[in-house]
Amino acid sequence: MRENHFDTEVAERYDEGSAEMFAPEVLGPTVDLLAELAGGRPALELAVGTGRVAIPLAQRGVHVHGIELSEAMVAQLRAKPGGDLIDVTIGDMTEATAEGRFRLAYLVFNTIGNVTTQDDQVAVFENAARHLEPGGFFVVENGVPILRRLPGSERFAVFDHTDGHVGIDEYDTATQLMWSHHYSSTDGTTYRRSSVPFRYVWPAELDLMARIAGMRLAHRWADWDRSEFTGASTRHVSVWRKG
Repeated sequence: MRENHFDTEVAERYDEGSAEMFAPEVLGPTVDLLAELAGGRPALELAVGTGRVAIPLAQRGVHVHGIELSEAMVAQLRAKPGGDLIDVTIGDMTEATAEGRFRLAYLVFNTIGNVTTQDDQVAVFENAARHLEPGGFFVVENGVPILRRLPGSERFAVFDHTDGHVGIDEYDTATQLMWSHHYSSTDGTTYRRSSVPFRYVWPAELDLMARIAGMRLAHRWADWDRSEFTGASTRHVSVWRKG
């Protein structure tokens, strides 16, 4: 089982640290698209976390089951209104099994990168496919690696810089590993550091993983609003169909 980087301390601050992801203009199109793809059938969220997406999707009438490695994150989900609507299996999304078959499986907010080897990322796709009914969809939201913006042999890119938080991504282009370093402060002077490892992955590489798992690309958009994906896009929402 993979190492859990989302302990109680991280889980209790997680929603606050990603508050922009709860904005109606972000969450609304996300839930709209997932509800449409589910078509009234059950959905499976891999790495369900604190239920940011699962709870409003369930409130739209979609039965949502989640798989989650961190019990602390699930505790935050359970404490929310509507958290009781979500069935959760505690386990690693590369291998954990949820009962039943689903029309939709999905993985949001760059979380495929939390799986730090190519073999295990393939295993995520294979596990998603095992849970899908024929014709079902697997959706992944992920950032496009920013390597074209790294000058020369530079390894570091600042992605956030405020009085309360400095975020720096570190890239190793030889291994496709990266680390997000966070320096957080409540007083603007004393900073707490935390670092989380990732494996960055290209859209075309994800397409190959999907084919290995018996799925084919159906759609790729630049965002949940189904805007066109181009060479300038900084992230993508990709949909693969089983069978």
